[in-house]
Amino acid sequence: MTLSVLAAFWAVSFLFIITPGADWAYAISAGIRGQRVTPAVAGMLSGHVLATLIVAAGVGGLVSRNPMILSVLTIAGALYLLWLGVSMLRRPSAPESGQVLVNDSWGRWAWKGLCVSGMNPKVLLLFLALLPQFTNPSSTWPIPAQIVALGALHALSCGVVYLMVGFGAKAVLRTRPSAAKNVSRVSGAAMIVIAGVLLAEQMLR
Repeated sequence: MTLSVLAAFWAVSFLFIITPGADWAYAISAGIRGQRVTPAVAGMLSGHVLATLIVAAGVGGLVSRNPMILSVLTIAGALYLLWLGVSMLRRPSAPESGQVLVNDSWGRWAWKGLCVSGMNPKVLLLFLALLPQFTNPSSTWPIPAQIVALGALHALSCGVVYLMVGFGAKAVLRTRPSAAKNVSRVSGAAMIVIAGVLLAEQMLR
C-alpha cells in the first residue's frame, strides 16, 4: 500500500468521522458525565474494529447481498438507538457532583458505545463501499490485511475526534448543569431522528 492511497483513504474517512451523528451524540453525553469519555470512545472504536474484521473476513459481503439479514440488523440497530435516545431525553446527563453509580460503570459505557457503533448497519455498509476501493489486488499485502490496515487508520482517526468531542463537551459544559442537560436532550433527540430515518427506510422498501 502506498502513502498516497493511505492519504486519500484518510481524507474520505475523516469527512465521514467529522459528520455529527450517533457517535458524536454518545461522546457528548459521556463528556457531560465527566469520567465516562474514555470507556464510551473505547466501546465505539470496538464497534468500528468489529465492522472492519467482518468486512475483512468476507462476511460483510454476504450481509450486504442478503436483504433479510440487513433489514434485521437495521431494525435492531434503529430500535437500540431509539431506546438510548428516549432514555437520554427522560434522564438527560448532567455533570456529576458525587459518587459514581454502580450501574454507571466503565463497562456499561463501553458496552453501550459498542452497540451504538456496532449495531449501526450504515457503518458496515460504508466499510463495504469504502474499504475495497482503496485495496490493490497486485499488492504484496493480502486484501484482508489491507482492509484491516485501512480500518485501523479509520479507528485511530475516530479515537482522536471522538475523544476531542467528549472532552470538549466535558470542559465546556462541566460547570453549566442546565446547558449540559439541554445538550444531552439534543443528543438524545438526534439519536431518535437517526433511528426514525433508519426505520423509515425499511418501511419504504
